[in-house]
Amino acid sequence: MNQPLAYVHPGAKIAKNVVIEPFTTIHNNVVIGEGTWIGSNVTIMEGARIGKNCNIFPGAVISGIPQDLKFKDEETTVEIGDGTTIREYVTINRGTVDRGKTVVGKNCWIMAYCHIAHDCIVGDNCIFSNNSTLAGHVTVGDHVVLAGMTAVHQFCMIGNHAFVTGGSLVRKDVPPYVKGAREPLSYVGINSIGLRRRGFTPQKITEIQNIYRLLYQKNYNTSQASEIIEAEMEATPERDEILQFIKNSKRGIMKGYFNSN
Repeated sequence: MNQPLAYVHPGAKIAKNVVIEPFTTIHNNVVIGEGTWIGSNVTIMEGARIGKNCNIFPGAVISGIPQDLKFKDEETTVEIGDGTTIREYVTINRGTVDRGKTVVGKNCWIMAYCHIAHDCIVGDNCIFSNNSTLAGHVTVGDHVVLAGMTAVHQFCMIGNHAFVTGGSLVRKDVPPYVKGAREPLSYVGINSIGLRRRGFTPQKITEIQNIYRLLYQKNYNTSQASEIIEAEMEATPERDEILQFIKNSKRGIMKGYFNSN
């Protein structure tokens, strides 16, 4: 850690076995857990709380002031979970008074040039490919994959185990377990490959498919489909999670894809 070409504020709390490469700047009121590696030319600003065994690559800026005109220099934070990798030139802004913090969970992989804005909450084991961008106040579940150059509108939600294809514009909420693609972003099936990789049984995957067939492939609106799913389908954690997500959605969930050709 004794890197003469880096600047570490005396008020920063750095674990003894953290590695800090040359030309990095670490401001006051920063906490970094043991085993973390900080590459060269990284800037870690006030309010950063970085966990154990993280890797932060050159050019990243963590806990920058929110790009929000309403921000009045209140004391807020960025929290980065253990085992998360942040690649080159990623920017993660700290929170505002709305949530008080921006959170990226454990074991995430945030690729080069991604941006995570103020007050976003990102779950564990997420992968954001290059240039993916979250506007403010976005909520992302666990095991979510955003392919390259995905842009997510402010206040949107993305459910657990969802997959969004590259270059997508996410204007509506993306429910759990699904794939979103096309323009406008639409339901194109469940994320069956991801679910299999994470140990979901064929029976469980079929149950989830049947829920989304009612929601997206029958002639019901969202409210009608939700009532039928709740009344007629067996109560499972996955069913209840999907229904709760729909109830909590303020922007509305993305629509199904209909090929007019």
